[in-house]
Amino acid sequence: MIKITLRQLEILQAVARSGSFSRASETLHLTQPAVSMQIKQLEHLLDMPLFEHAGKKIRLTEAGEETLRSAQFVFRELTNLEQTLASLKGLKGGMLTVSAVSTASVLAARLMAVFRQQNPEVRVSLNVINRETLLKHLSENISELALMGTPPLGHHLSAQPFMENPLVIIAAANHPLAAQRAIPLERLIEEPLVVREPASGTRNALENFILDHHLPFRPAMEMNKNEAIKQAVEAGLGVGLVSQHTVQAELASGQLCILDVKGFPLKRQWYLVQREGKRLSPAAQAFAELVLTQSSMVLSAYPKRAPRPGRRPSAGTKSVRQTTKTVK
Repeated sequence: MIKITLRQLEILQAVARSGSFSRASETLHLTQPAVSMQIKQLEHLLDMPLFEHAGKKIRLTEAGEETLRSAQFVFRELTNLEQTLASLKGLKGGMLTVSAVSTASVLAARLMAVFRQQNPEVRVSLNVINRETLLKHLSENISELALMGTPPLGHHLSAQPFMENPLVIIAAANHPLAAQRAIPLERLIEEPLVVREPASGTRNALENFILDHHLPFRPAMEMNKNEAIKQAVEAGLGVGLVSQHTVQAELASGQLCILDVKGFPLKRQWYLVQREGKRLSPAAQAFAELVLTQSSMVLSAYPKRAPRPGRRPSAGTKSVRQTTKTVK
């Protein structure tokens, strides 16, 4: 038998995922020479090169692709074993790994905190990442569950909506439009739009809404994190679209305001997502039940914003319980 170690397979996956020895070393908290040495040892064991250089980048060889698939299978089986053993122990142990898009980071963190209080012996891990990476985490079994907006087709996912996710236009508190009511969409797009990167769910929602009204979508700035959008908007660089759940603290402190734009907030849903047909561990089952039954109570603990003069406070977010749908 080939004497490959799990550490070597883990490093192989990290290098393949990042496309760089240096970035993989940062992810793994190793030195770059240590990563290179492990890959060289693995290539020596297999007697075949696993990576090849393409200019300044590296990519997997055919042998590398085959080894990566086997590595992913090995780690999936080990995860399944861990979940099976956790099932035998119930909730007195085990590991829960959840991924969440950055727009759901505050809600996800609160839910994980409540879960941790209820199940102190379960080890928990929360990955706040972008939509593309989240889908990869689900497909590679890195995470059992994910919190995100509408999941895309073609990924064989099972999704349950659990809460409304209103998307709102935010601006600096002293923005000229802050005091206006029923702002036309035509007027809004005259402002510099600060948006997420392509393929982001919130960006797609705004782009589709504007194009559906036969208006041009002209983003002025792109940001890959919601925090960056909030900071840019607060600095007066433009207006942005975010989930209302992500700006409660800034609204309460008066740093930001919600613009009263016709057609907003855009009504969306938060979804609890897993791979289709996946058997959840007891910890994941308990977390899923928490999400589906207590999300609105967790959210109600957020600081409430003071309504602007002349505008009624928005209604509370509703919790949604619906039948699971499969997204293929």
